[in-house]
Amino acid sequence: MSDQFTNDALALIDEPVVGNLATLGTDGYPHLTPVWVDHDRGDLLFNTADGRVKARDINSDPHVAVSIVDPKDPYRVVAFRGTVTEVATEGADDHIDRLTKKYLGKDTYPFRQPGEVRLKIRVRPDRIVAQPGETA
Repeated sequence: MSDQFTNDALALIDEPVVGNLATLGTDGYPHLTPVWVDHDRGDLLFNTADGRVKARDINSDPHVAVSIVDPKDPYRVVAFRGTVTEVATEGADDHIDRLTKKYLGKDTYPFRQPGEVRLKIRVRPDRIVAQPGETA
């Protein structure tokens, strides 16, 4: 059974707030990296290029942890452990462009490299450890 985000947590994820993704490498050491985030049907989505450390880590172990902290209010936090349920190339280029619009205000991702294959990663929250509560 997976936990569900509150509407207030989803509202924070809708803002251009950077998340921090923790993965585990094949050597057992954690790897922490900032990621642009959004959500779909109760899952967190982020995007990366094939071959990056986080993509390799997820391929060997789909368990991750994510924290998202509002830079204007450090007590407004979404933090959870989850499982990667999908790694897709289909729709990944459109997804990085949508994230670029959200985070940079540009229509297309300006850091694309020749031959780069983008991956859209879906994470299901297994255990939410912190999130904003619903406002009355």
